[in-house]
Amino acid sequence: MASQEYLDKMKVRQEYRNLWHTDLMSTIQRDPPYCCLAFWCGPCVSYMLRKRALYNDMSRYTCCAGYMPCSGRCGESKCPEFCLCTEVFLCFGNSVASTRFLLQDEFNIQTTKCDNCIIGFMFCLQQVACIFSIVAMIVGSDELQDAAQLLNCLADMVYCTVCACMQTQHKIEMDKRDGMFGPQPMAIPPVQQMSRLDQPIPPAAGYPPAAYGQPYPPPQGYPPAAYPPHQYPPAGYPAPGYPPSGYPK
Repeated sequence: MASQEYLDKMKVRQEYRNLWHTDLMSTIQRDPPYCCLAFWCGPCVSYMLRKRALYNDMSRYTCCAGYMPCSGRCGESKCPEFCLCTEVFLCFGNSVASTRFLLQDEFNIQTTKCDNCIIGFMFCLQQVACIFSIVAMIVGSDELQDAAQLLNCLADMVYCTVCACMQTQHKIEMDKRDGMFGPQPMAIPPVQQMSRLDQPIPPAAGYPPAAYGQPYPPPQGYPPAAYPPHQYPPAGYPAPGYPPSGYPK
């Protein structure tokens, strides 16, 4: 019954509308150190991500998140940490997929067509490598055996790379969930300076100097900036050439 319930969830998962914060193609650029860690130490990273996906509450842990027939029958309630260690080492692929399903169900995340193509290519390459190895074993050709071993190495490399990218994708999504992509802290303002009597305009306190490209146009009725100022006497004084005769100059 539990397996049927999770199969129904997989059908519902196809109708999700949210997207991953980072697709599989961009995970290496987004967090290269973590992607390398997931490549060389996949089971350890899978353990940490599953525990983090459960909000460090191991009482919620179920083997393979309930998607396998053995789920709930491995003594998870008595020793969940040991069961999780066993899962990530013996069923590594299932552990990565189970963490992915948990995050998708929590945030209604769908898998994009590009990600589906990458995951599907990984599975198809593994199946082709398996079939090729069986054919090479039956035929007994040395050249075919060498080609089968080369294909198996390629399939294993693709498998490890895709799983590392998937785990990095899960880590970035949980970073987003835990608020690690918030606004940057405010910068410290520059040192303020007190104005002096010999300065006509006090310096800006805590603000950068103005760097605007064009000044505002002068208000209507004022002379342009390049007009000789002597032709416009100050207000309250007679215009040039008009003191009356006899007015002292």
